[in-house]
Amino acid sequence: MRIGKLFSNYGYCSRRETNRLIDEKRVTVNGKLAIQGQWVEEEDIILIDNELITPKDKVYIALNKPVGITCTATKDVESNIIDFMNYPEYIFPVGRLDKASQGLILMTNDGVLANEILKSENEHEKEYIVTVHKPFDDSFMKGMSEGVEICGVKTRTCKLSRISEDTFRIILTQGLNKQIRRMSKAFGYKVVRLERIRIINIKLEGIDIGKWRYLTENEVMELRNVED
Repeated sequence: MRIGKLFSNYGYCSRRETNRLIDEKRVTVNGKLAIQGQWVEEEDIILIDNELITPKDKVYIALNKPVGITCTATKDVESNIIDFMNYPEYIFPVGRLDKASQGLILMTNDGVLANEILKSENEHEKEYIVTVHKPFDDSFMKGMSEGVEICGVKTRTCKLSRISEDTFRIILTQGLNKQIRRMSKAFGYKVVRLERIRIINIKLEGIDIGKWRYLTENEVMELRNVED
């Protein structure tokens, strides 16, 4: 694999940070200075500042993201999620939850598991509570559940249930950019509140806005079983 992916999989740093370290001539592979995008093997001797790089302990976190925080590991983006958490080790968000939305986002340094969670073909469930700006009827729910044309593609069928005259629960198995907002807009509705409450087997329940907790061993095992 490429060296940036190896560093990310090991939980050491991002691919961008890997390139920075390489530019600073702090990384060697089998005694030679590394180059950006270099292909490496796990058995290669890779040193950073003359110290052998080894896989770090994996970290798995469930965060209740507030509105206004951007799900990016890019530090120069204002109100980014990394600065918000201020976690002492390298972690990154698994997927995204748009700035205007709140709720569950997973944070980890496990690039392998993150990639499996994000693979569209795996059709992992994500559950949301959504409030729109006016009451909706049953035709709205039927149309949303059957799939909507957005961004040149038709969304997958999904599960909807009514909570109140203007609020519904929706379970998706894909993650198009601002998908729920765009689906609702196609029927003339504006989303005024969107909260993600579940990703696969991980639930938001019990985590206050802006707070986080580590996943339990059982939760991580269940995620890995889904991966398999």
